[in-house]
Amino acid sequence: MTNERNPLGAALRRWRDRLAPADVGLPRTEGRRAAGLRREELATLAGLSVDYLVRLEQGRATRPSEQVVEALARALHLEASERDHLYRLAHLPPPASGRVSTHIPPSVQRLLAGLGDQPLAVFGADWTLLTWTPLWSALVGDPAQIPKSQRNLVRDTFLAPPTRGHWPVRSERGQGAIEAALVADLRTAEATCPDDPDLHQLIRECRKHSPRFAQLWSHGAVGQHLHDHKTITHPLVGDVTLDCDVLTVPGADLKIVVYTAPAGTPPAEKLDFLRVTAIHTHATTDTL
Repeated sequence: MTNERNPLGAALRRWRDRLAPADVGLPRTEGRRAAGLRREELATLAGLSVDYLVRLEQGRATRPSEQVVEALARALHLEASERDHLYRLAHLPPPASGRVSTHIPPSVQRLLAGLGDQPLAVFGADWTLLTWTPLWSALVGDPAQIPKSQRNLVRDTFLAPPTRGHWPVRSERGQGAIEAALVADLRTAEATCPDDPDLHQLIRECRKHSPRFAQLWSHGAVGQHLHDHKTITHPLVGDVTLDCDVLTVPGADLKIVVYTAPAGTPPAEKLDFLRVTAIHTHATTDTL
């Protein structure tokens, strides 16, 4: 089909062609005929089948779901205006303002690619986990083993039983301080995203089913969860105590959570061990 008859496919191919493998943390392999991403690479990054991506690019599929569009926008490192254009090409309304954004700007995507060997994860304003590095999985447990709808730190803290496959984490400030900080942070998100139904549903569920959350919510505190020292009880390396910092992205309502340790210390050595484990696991997964 021509570009005029298949604008969605043309846009996907154009955005794919302009994105170099290094931009998404992939090594450049020998024998590449084009500088851009291969269809197989984009499909993997977006969590789609190659066949479905081919049908989108060829115009044999023209109405992808909102989840597919969101995944493609993130994998293609689209700016906010480009993401909105992709939604319209897919016959979907762009994400409305006043809602929790799941869009990760290209600058943050490049940061993730550059710091891919660090234990780092990106959360939305409501503390929904959006993406993470291999070392994050090796350190705290693999989020991919948890259903996507349950990857929320507030829900995990106040509503869910301990998640199997996630290692215990203790805060130096105590669990009560962490709970208070999360609730205060969530109230800030409510003010920033007043029209988000999922956020309101999360708050209603927590107030109804968690007396602790309801008590903290009634205090009306507003704030941000920024820094802590945390100890992870890991099945391979034992207790590892790390600095935990929460970095915010102005204008994006994202939270970048990163664990670090001073060089040459026992916690840093344990991270180095897990880094090797993460690389091996990631490489093994890629060959399956």
